[in-house]
Amino acid sequence: MHSKLLSTEIKISICFPAAAVKHLNPIVALMFFSEEERYVRANDRPSNLSYNYANNAIRTSKYNIFTFLPLNLFEQFRRLANAYFLFLLVLQLIPQVSSLSWFTTALPLILVLSMTAVKDANDDINRHKSDRQVNNRMVNILIDGVLKNEKWMNVQVGDIIKLESNQFVTADLLLLSSSEPLNLVYVETAELDGETNLKVKQALTPTGEMGDSIEALSAFKGEVRCEPPNNRLDKFKGTLTMNGQNYGLDNDKILLRGCTLRNTEWCFGLVIFGGPDTKLMQNSGKTKFKRTSIDHLMNVLVLCIFGFLFTLCFILAIGNAIWEVKEGSVFTVFLPREPGVNAGLSSFLSFWSYVIVLNAVVPISLYVSVEVIRLGNSFFINWDRKMYYPKNDTPAQARTTTLNEELGQIKYIFSDKTGTLTQNIMTFNKCSINGKNYGELYDFSGQRKTQKVDFSWNKLADPKFDFHDYSLLETVREGNPEAQAFFRLLALCHTVMPEEKKEGELNYQAQSPDEGSLVTAARNFGFVFRSRTPETITIMEMGEKVTYELLAVLDFNNVRKRMSVIVRSPDGKMTLYCKGADTIIYERLDHSCKKLMKVTTGHLNEYAGDGLRTLVLAYKHLKENYMEEWTQRHHEASTALDGREERLDELYEEIEKDMILLGATAVEDKLQDGVPQTIEQLAKADIKIWVLTGDKQGRSCYILGLLYARRKMCPGSAEEPSVAKARAGLFWLQKTETVQDEQVEGDYALIINGHSLAFALEKDLELELLRTACMCQTVICCRVTPLQKAQVVELVKKYKQAITLAIGDGANDVSMIKAAHIGVGISGQEGMQAVLSSDFSFAQFRYLQRLLLVHGRWSYLRMCKFLQYFFYKNFTFTFVHFWYAFFCGFSAQTVYDEWFITLYNLVYTSLPILSLGLFDQDVNDRWSFEYPQLYSPGQLNMYFSKKAFVHCMLHSCYCSLVLFFIPWGAIHDTVRDDGRDLADYQSFALLAQTCLLVVLCIDTYSWTTVNQFFVWGSLAAYFAITFTMYSSGMFLIFTSIFPFVGTVRNSLNQPNVWLTIFLASLLCVLPVVALRFILIQIRPTINDKVKKHLRPNIVRVSTRRSGYAFSHSQGYGALVTSERFLFKRPMKGLKKTKNFKANLLSIHFHQLVLSLL
Repeated sequence: MHSKLLSTEIKISICFPAAAVKHLNPIVALMFFSEEERYVRANDRPSNLSYNYANNAIRTSKYNIFTFLPLNLFEQFRRLANAYFLFLLVLQLIPQVSSLSWFTTALPLILVLSMTAVKDANDDINRHKSDRQVNNRMVNILIDGVLKNEKWMNVQVGDIIKLESNQFVTADLLLLSSSEPLNLVYVETAELDGETNLKVKQALTPTGEMGDSIEALSAFKGEVRCEPPNNRLDKFKGTLTMNGQNYGLDNDKILLRGCTLRNTEWCFGLVIFGGPDTKLMQNSGKTKFKRTSIDHLMNVLVLCIFGFLFTLCFILAIGNAIWEVKEGSVFTVFLPREPGVNAGLSSFLSFWSYVIVLNAVVPISLYVSVEVIRLGNSFFINWDRKMYYPKNDTPAQARTTTLNEELGQIKYIFSDKTGTLTQNIMTFNKCSINGKNYGELYDFSGQRKTQKVDFSWNKLADPKFDFHDYSLLETVREGNPEAQAFFRLLALCHTVMPEEKKEGELNYQAQSPDEGSLVTAARNFGFVFRSRTPETITIMEMGEKVTYELLAVLDFNNVRKRMSVIVRSPDGKMTLYCKGADTIIYERLDHSCKKLMKVTTGHLNEYAGDGLRTLVLAYKHLKENYMEEWTQRHHEASTALDGREERLDELYEEIEKDMILLGATAVEDKLQDGVPQTIEQLAKADIKIWVLTGDKQGRSCYILGLLYARRKMCPGSAEEPSVAKARAGLFWLQKTETVQDEQVEGDYALIINGHSLAFALEKDLELELLRTACMCQTVICCRVTPLQKAQVVELVKKYKQAITLAIGDGANDVSMIKAAHIGVGISGQEGMQAVLSSDFSFAQFRYLQRLLLVHGRWSYLRMCKFLQYFFYKNFTFTFVHFWYAFFCGFSAQTVYDEWFITLYNLVYTSLPILSLGLFDQDVNDRWSFEYPQLYSPGQLNMYFSKKAFVHCMLHSCYCSLVLFFIPWGAIHDTVRDDGRDLADYQSFALLAQTCLLVVLCIDTYSWTTVNQFFVWGSLAAYFAITFTMYSSGMFLIFTSIFPFVGTVRNSLNQPNVWLTIFLASLLCVLPVVALRFILIQIRPTINDKVKKHLRPNIVRVSTRRSGYAFSHSQGYGALVTSERFLFKRPMKGLKKTKNFKANLLSIHFHQLVLSLL
């Protein structure tokens, strides 16, 4: 929040001198000032500096060399676990409380803080390097009539700077002049929105006349009033006052920082926003932090662990008080109490002593271990060659490392269609002109047309363009007025920029593939778009050059869903050409078009049914006197600072009505490879896929009555939905509402358009929408806006309490991607904005099944096993202390050696648990695809929940009883082989800790090479360190630190000690293994069933050779030729449950085998 305030501009009031304001704290200054309008004077630094505008230096780093240590420690101690262990460390420094040395807590705490600090420091050093690199770039600044080469950080608001080709734009600039005709410049905006196609900006004619004249630019005294700094990349409102005249400024006249100048020798610009005020930096604010459901659960469990710890300490403190009253007086003869210490005070002190002794139950290393595991699993995603797309050299990328395991819990997927499910490479496929359909791919006999239309007569035709209907070309060449008007509209109504490096070699730079395909179609049919200026558009009409005067461009946006141009032809006629969505254009047509509208609608439905993208074309002739008056009002609206957009929208609505329908276009966008198979696999995994698209819906339905549909699907359902209310989160303060699923007979699909969806998302209808949608197998929302996409996602998140994933490829999918639990970006044809806002990215939709069914499921499984093992080992360690308290007079004496306590989590148990979290696999990736039903347990949180946590505690309690009482009973009153007493505290501590570590290492889920390496490596490290620390040499050097001298040598050479270790391990592991075996037989999970099926059958092979070649029995020939040998016997036990709609395992396995053959 503080950093955000620092970057906020301050507007200077008359009441406060600028110099005084500069010394105010930014937070205090913000309380009095806020910039509502920016005022800039060209070539007047003193005036602009008085407003205290930010200079062009940027700072994205968080620390410097002096603030790093205090700020980083402050941030780390805001975490509850770190603050708790700091409190423990303070307690351990009090002799009356602590029974443990301070280093048992200090070393783990320092290690955790150091690892986090090193990571934060490395990240911040990289940010410092990046800041220095950017701030020290050089640029030419016009100062006192001379161009000086200065660093970017020295640029000030109001300066005029010169940019050259391929240079980065220094700040947000008002374009003044350029080397290109008509003051045009070409910029690449890849750093802003990821789009690599060039965009055109144009300076005002009055400023463009200055050219590169240093004298004219130095004398320029223009004044700019504009909006304050903001993050809207696509909008700019302002006015330029020059020589007493006002000129409207919009986004087309602004060069934004982050752009790159291309194909332009030079240009000059006036700095409007610098540094932190630029739109690029305004957009670099923190995005919403996403946390997984396991994160939320861990917070609740850690809170419960704190409560459990204090409960244990309270019980032991009461025990201490009782013991002191009943037994303590016996020991005061040789252990006298300190003055003033009675039973009550002793009980109070023992409470805090046990808080220290039992601290292992609070997992200080849990969060660090979780981050290491997540980072490792993220690398596995980045390194996966099977998710690499060689065509575009695009690997899969985990853009966040905090959401991996949630990939294994997805229940709902919300997908865009264009560019996500399809290739977003558009080809002109069909069209409807004046009620006639063109582009049919089949002749009268039903045979597919394979011969392409010959466009060799057109020297400017695109050789890559394919079309199969000769009748359309004949209609155009015969001079049909409607057909020629149709393609004239396509050649004029667009924002495409042409590049013609050689005569006749045209290359179109289009902002969307749709526009490029339509202009290319017009080009091949004889209406070739050749060039444009701000005032004209030149096209070749059937070989003749025609130049149209461009009077106005009514641009496209997501609200208007249409685009228009107003042009004047050489014969003086003024015409408005418009193209847009059918529902939008139909509302603005003249009444005379009703009959044609009906025919065209039939064609549109046919196109939509074939999965084609459609647009409707219309035109309108304009009168001279009306156009003069409308142009004047348009100029006034475009130069207004207040209400500019609203006034322009009113003017657009006024002129875009009573239009004449020309026809419709249909553009094909083919499905990506593997999309149907991916959707099928995800459906088998019980993942619901909802398609949210801006495209037109098919003919299935237009508006589906939700209430009627729900009653028809489920006649016996209640009128009101069943909503389960509960509480969740820390302290159970968060209220949740869950709409229950309802069983439906039959398969249904819901198709709803954006207009209907707007009403369905209202408060009184949203539950009915969700209830109906959840009864359907398929949900398709058509013609929806980006905001509606996000609203649908939020609706499901709120009332289904399920994990959601949104996937898209364009800027219109960003809101949906940010709203979902997990956002996936497709790096496709629509730029990189979706990728930049996503959590995971790759190039093709088909990689989603590998991301979820393999990496997601493995990550979830690994994290759940890690957490179960982590809590199990820590509770087992702690419970042994609890049982020992009843035998040591509740004196807070520890069972184990202090060095074992220190190294327990850091060394002895860290590697096996990390290997489990990084490398564990229940089945390989092949079988994860073969049986997508394996994914379902993650959706139901079957592997780790509060119930599983309680099971871990019970397991730990049982093992701790064995690990304490078996060694206690075995060593009690025991003597060595030589008759000496073995039962001393140090020998018991060594035996107890060795039993604990052996049991934890051998109680594993699987026995693999990696697993064995870490298990035996940890045991070897334990014995090596123990022999070293308990040696005579360490005792002689550090007598007070290593007091267990000779314990290992004297204890581990006794056979009964090893027998005790074996017996304790057997009693801990054997019942647990037996229980797991029984549960697999009685209540097998889907994983158990698949593993059983995959287990290779053991076949006894005879060693006796047969002397006869055909030694098998009669009848196998018929079996082989009948193909019945291909079918395997279905698995037993895979019955239908409520979580699976059908037993698909054996059936789909058979189908796969047949399809492969």
